[in-house]
Amino acid sequence: MLPDPHILRRLETLSGKPIAHVQPIQRGYTPALRWLVDFTDGTTAFAKIGVTPITAIWLIKEYEIYDDLRAPFMPRLLGWDDDPAAPILLLEDLRHAHWPPPWTEAQIQQVLATLPEVWASSAPYLHRVEDIRGVVTGWQTVAEDPRPFLSLGLVTEKWLDAALPTFLSINGGEVAHGDALLHQDIRSDNICLVGDRVILIDWNLVCLGNPRFDVGFWLPSLEAEGGPPPETILPDAGEIAGIISGFYASRAGLPLIPDAPRVRHIQQVQLKHALPWAVRALGLPPLDGPKESPHV
Repeated sequence: MLPDPHILRRLETLSGKPIAHVQPIQRGYTPALRWLVDFTDGTTAFAKIGVTPITAIWLIKEYEIYDDLRAPFMPRLLGWDDDPAAPILLLEDLRHAHWPPPWTEAQIQQVLATLPEVWASSAPYLHRVEDIRGVVTGWQTVAEDPRPFLSLGLVTEKWLDAALPTFLSINGGEVAHGDALLHQDIRSDNICLVGDRVILIDWNLVCLGNPRFDVGFWLPSLEAEGGPPPETILPDAGEIAGIISGFYASRAGLPLIPDAPRVRHIQQVQLKHALPWAVRALGLPPLDGPKESPHV
C-alpha cells in the first residue's frame, strides 16, 4: 500500500524538507504506521503515526516522555505533529543499529548497565505500576475465570488449584511499588544498540515502580531468545516472577486483539518462560499440562 499523500505532505511540513523515499516497516504490535523516511538532502528519520484512537493516545503519551526526558538511552526527538486524529512522532533513524536477537553476554550487560539511568530519570504525572489495571493482579483474574489460561495446555486444573494459594498470597501492590521510572515494555523489539549506546523505543507504558519489576518483565523474552534463565540475572525474585507470570497467564489465552493480532502470540511465548521461572523460584510443583515448557 502506498503511503498516504496527506501524511507525506504533513511530514515534509514537519521536517521542513522534501521527501525522496518512504519505506513502510512491519514491526511492533499495534496498527500504528511506521516509516523509514529518506529526505532529498541525504538525511533520514523514523516516523510513527497514530491512525486509530488508541494508537493516537499512546503516541501522544510517548511524545510527552520523549519531550520530558531527551535522554541518550532513547532515540533523538526530531519533530512532533499533534493532529489529534493522526499525530506524527519523528525520531532518529535507527535502521543501521543492531537489533537483537542474537544476544551476546556483553550486550545483555550493556542493557543492564543502562537501565539504572532510565530508573533514575523523572517525568511528571506518571501512574504507579501497581495502579495500572491488571498489571499486578493477573492470578486473581485467573482464579475468577481459569478457562482462558487452562486452554493453553500448560497445566491441569489440579496443578492450578495447588499453585493458586501461593500466587494469591503475593501482595503485588507492595512488591511492585517504588519511585523509579520504569519503561515497562522491555523486550528485544524495543531495544537496539549503536556502539556502546543502548537505545530503548516505545515509551508509551512508562510508569513508576520497583526497578526489579522492570527488568523482570524483560527476562522471559530474553530467555526465549537464547538468553540465560531469569534467576541468573534476578535472583531471589520469586514474588516478582509470580506477578509477571500472572500478568501473562491472565492474557495469553484470551481471544486475538483485532487491531493487534500478534500480541497474544508474544504473550504465550513469554508465559512459557515466566511460568517455569515462577515454579522454580517459588518451589511450586512441576507443570503438568500436555504443552508444558521443557525448561522446568
